[in-house]
Amino acid sequence: MSFQAYLDNIEKKTGLTPRQFVELATEKGFGAGTKATPIVAWLKEDYGLGQGHAMALVHVITKGPQISTKHVGTDGVHRDETDTLWLDGAATNPNA
Repeated sequence: MSFQAYLDNIEKKTGLTPRQFVELATEKGFGAGTKATPIVAWLKEDYGLGQGHAMALVHVITKGPQISTKHVGTDGVHRDETDTLWLDGAATNPNA
């Protein structure tokens, strides 16, 4: 599953876009420099997310939408179309 697919699945499950999660995390005091453990605990407790989905959001919350180009343009199952994740909802993603 691609990184973007993780984020799109989170939106389907929760009804919240990744950007909304970043805003909620900021309100809770999470951001750059925050360890994964408290963010994952919050996402599991409040939104029922599993470890993998929670870790995808941890990246976005702590590092922003930029990802490694490692899988961009490859043929593998973890392939992403771009090295910048779309945070504003799957329905408006120009890369989909």
